[in-house]
Amino acid sequence: MTRPRRYWLFKSEPSCFSFEDLKNRPDGTEHWDGVRNYQARNLLRDEIKPGDGVLFYHSSIPEPAVVGIARVVREGYPDGSALDPASDHFDPRASRENPVWYMVDVRYERPLARPVTLAEMKMHPELSEMLLLKRSRLSVQSVTREEWECILRLGGVETIA
Repeated sequence: MTRPRRYWLFKSEPSCFSFEDLKNRPDGTEHWDGVRNYQARNLLRDEIKPGDGVLFYHSSIPEPAVVGIARVVREGYPDGSALDPASDHFDPRASRENPVWYMVDVRYERPLARPVTLAEMKMHPELSEMLLLKRSRLSVQSVTREEWECILRLGGVETIA
């Protein structure tokens, strides 16, 4: 039995990894590594599955915004960057036997016709319960189908991916 498609918001600082960077990867696909929060890790490891939709959110910029849509193409697996002493994401507690951190692979789908800024999201009552607007600092968070559809509509996407 297949589970219903779920929706997520992934935050990234565009100076580190932008939506354009994802587009330019081979096949538009990249692993989402470096997440070092246990709640987000649990989502990556246990909840996020291939076929799920991702709102790609640029954070830590003057006008944070959802800028595009991606799709999960590989379920959670150990984040190898935690094992690499040369990586910014190295964690000495991680080992092959106890990986600690997980990642998923995502594939670029399309940009929004126009970015949907955080300020704009705050003006829409139908988004008032969105985790992002509840001061959530999580870099990976769930989004309801209704929130997904609203953001895509605001971003000028007519067909719901």
